[in-house]
Amino acid sequence: MRVLAIDPGREKCGVAVCDPGRVLYHAVVPTAEVGERVREWVRSFGVGAVLLGDRTGSRDVQGQLAGLPVPVVPVDERGSTLAARARYFQDRPPRGWRRLLPRSVQVPPEPYDDYAAIVLAEEYLRRLG
Repeated sequence: MRVLAIDPGREKCGVAVCDPGRVLYHAVVPTAEVGERVREWVRSFGVGAVLLGDRTGSRDVQGQLAGLPVPVVPVDERGSTLAARARYFQDRPPRGWRRLLPRSVQVPPEPYDDYAAIVLAEEYLRRLG
């Protein structure tokens, strides 16, 4: 099953389209545009469900998703930020002197909300397994 996961926030949202074992697309988008973008991606990627994190900003985003042709499934996003940080550094290891610092004390140099969405999608798909 192909899913689109959203890590909602007040100003920006992480979005990821995933199949089991594969990330097809991920991005960070302004919260004001997430509804429009999700509609495009549901069509173009053939998504079967939209996963929506249940914390900050979820009510605002849920309102933008009204009328989608696929179910919107609320998911628990506790712990997703730390997992997203680890996943970010797995895909983009620190370079130069930063590689000498423990990753646990580093913060990615750019927004990584899309990695939180990847974590949400992978956890959901793993549970469906």
